[in-house]
Formats: sequence, C-alpha cells, structure tokens
Amino acid sequence: MTSTPFAQRRKFIINLGKALHKFGTPAYRLEAHLLNVASILGLGGSFIVTPTSLTFAIWLKGEHDAQHNYVVRVKPGDLDLGSLARTDELVEELASGQRSLHEAIERLAEIENKPPPYSHLITFWAFGVSGGAFAMLMATSWNDVFWSLILSFVVYAFVYWASISRGVTKMLEPLVSIVSAFIVTGVMHIDPHINMSLVVLSSIIAFIPGLALTLGLRELASRDLLSGTARIMDAVMLLFKLYFGAVLGMALGKMTWGTVAPVAAEAVPQWTAWLAVLLLGSSLVVMFKIRLKDAPWGIIAGFISFGVSMAAAPAFGVALGAFFGAFSVGIYSNLYARLCNAPAILVTLQGLVILVPGSKVYIGLNTIVSGENIIAVEHIGTQSFLIFMSLVAGLIFSSVVLPPKRSL
Repeated sequence: MTSTPFAQRRKFIINLGKALHKFGTPAYRLEAHLLNVASILGLGGSFIVTPTSLTFAIWLKGEHDAQHNYVVRVKPGDLDLGSLARTDELVEELASGQRSLHEAIERLAEIENKPPPYSHLITFWAFGVSGGAFAMLMATSWNDVFWSLILSFVVYAFVYWASISRGVTKMLEPLVSIVSAFIVTGVMHIDPHINMSLVVLSSIIAFIPGLALTLGLRELASRDLLSGTARIMDAVMLLFKLYFGAVLGMALGKMTWGTVAPVAAEAVPQWTAWLAVLLLGSSLVVMFKIRLKDAPWGIIAGFISFGVSMAAAPAFGVALGAFFGAFSVGIYSNLYARLCNAPAILVTLQGLVILVPGSKVYIGLNTIVSGENIIAVEHIGTQSFLIFMSLVAGLIFSSVVLPPKRSL
C-alpha cells in the first residue's frame, strides 16, 4: 500500500473525506476516521471538518515539511447511512488488500453516484408515517394522528418539488410550515377535535433539527468547536424558519377561513406509543437511506432507547431517563459495531431520534412567543436543555464503559 504513488493515496483520502461528509458523518467521527485511513496508507494528516468546509493537510510519514494542503467549501451533508456503510466496507476491503487503491477510488465514485435506494413513492409513505407516528408518540388523539399523516403527505409533495426546483429548495422549510399551518386552520372547520399546533409540528417533524442539535452538542463535547458551533447555529436558524412559517400560515389561515373553537378529543391508548416507535423507526430506514440488512438493528435501537428511558423516568425524571436511554443505545451501538464489524452510527442515530427533544424546543419557542402550550408540559425549556445534556452525557459514558473499536 505504501508503494502506491503519493498523489493517488492523497486523492483517495480527499475523495473519502468529501464522500463521508456528504453522507452526514459527524465531524468528530470523520476526523478520527480520516486519521486512521491515512495511517493505513502510510500518510500523516491533519483534518478540520465543519458543516460547510473541509481542510486537509497530508504528507508522507517522516516528511512533514512537504505537506499537501487542500481546502474546499462544501454544502452540509444529508444523512445517507446506506452509502456510509458501503464506504466503510470499501475502506475495510482496501485495508485487507481485497481491493487496490485504484479500484477503491473507482468504487468510491460509484457509491457517490449511486441512485437513491428507495423510490419517491416509498419515501412519500415514509414521510406520512413519520408524521402520524410522531403524533401518536405524543399521546394525542386519533384525529391528530390522521391529519398529521395526511399533511405529512402534502409536505412531501413540496420536498419532491424542491428536488427539481432550486427556487423551492431555498425556501422549502418556511414554505412547508406555511402550507401546513394554512391547511390546518381550514381543517378545523371540518374536524374541530384537533390540536392545530401539534398537527403542524407533526407534519413538519422531518425538518425539526433535534438530531442536528444533539450532534452539534456532541461535537462541542469532543472539542470540535468550529463544527459544533456551526451545526448548532444552523439548527437554531432552521427552527426559527419553521416556526415563523407556522405562525404566518396560521395567521393567513385565520384570515381566510376564520376561527373555530377547538373541542377536546380522547387521547390514544398508552400502548400505541410502542407502535409509534416501530412505525417511526421503519420510516427512518427510508429517510436515512439505510440498507435493508441494517434496518432491523436500527429499529431495535429505537425500542431500547424508548424502553429504557420510560423505565427510568419514574425514578429519575424525564431528563435523566433520557440519559439512561442514550447510555443504553451507546452500549448497544458499540457492541453492534464490534460484533457486526459495521459503523456504530448506523444504529446510534435511529435510537437517538426517539429521544431528541427537538420538538420540545419548538414547543418551548411557541410558549415563549404566544404564551400558549401545545401540550401540557411544565418547565419545557429547562427540561429540553437537560435532555440534550443527558443525551450527550449518555453517549460519552457509554464510550468509556464499552469503548468503540471503530472510528465510524
């Protein structure tokens, strides 16, 4: 491997970093992984990763003064865990000698250019299911679940439109909030047994940046200050855009349709929370583009995080219950990485999504601005902050108890 020309090894490292960033790899994992791969190739390296830029310094071991610098501006990556898993397998094949460096470079290009694993129709259903499942997880009424499902389908129509229109892409987040909120105010005249704000939140739950906020805090905890700060600020601005769209949409809707007094509806049974976890986990398989052979492990992670956090909540409270949920998911994902020789992130993210309080941040923002509670939760701002801290602490503690043997 070390006999391969420096230019070719350097090219692979650069292409690998750009690909893994595109697939949504967190900075602290990507930087560690690139250092490992550089060592395998007989290179020294220094890497700085942020959501919008990559900085590489690469040199032959023992020749630090003759380093090659590469800086590129990139767009924030979207989660594509299927491609990330394929890329990890490619690095393993390269390290074991099953592929030459030239073959690895060609295979990496194939992975990047591979079409989406799921059709637009399947993704359409996944968006709808995610909205309905989230409403069910919030222990609301069947009316809310139904309309959240329908409006999530409408939201995906705009997502598809954005995929073929750059103009729509630029205003997608506030646009889907406006449309969803506008429609909900009209639906109230048909079915007054709905919680308007909760239905809007459920319909746009795929855009709520709870996972991004958690990853940003995890990066800050790992001293990736540039990436963590940038990711958190991007998530906060996205949250503001979504909330502004919802407020504007409701105002336009009330001017158009008028107002209707809401009527209380019976909440869904408690057992439906487990069904919601299954449905939400299944929809995440499609939305995160996870391979089918990896899908069951991620869905199990969702059940573990939810079950452990619910079991711990009566004794320790909701916030510390999230700590135990994140800790158990961290142990499970590190064990999965050891036994299945696959990236731990494949299952970690699906378990975290069940726990991240991004929706509670949105609800807290609504309480601050309007003075109205979407759901009855006391001290929701403080609770959200504690849950975020608990998730980060749970992941850190799990890595100490059972250290991961892989960098991804």
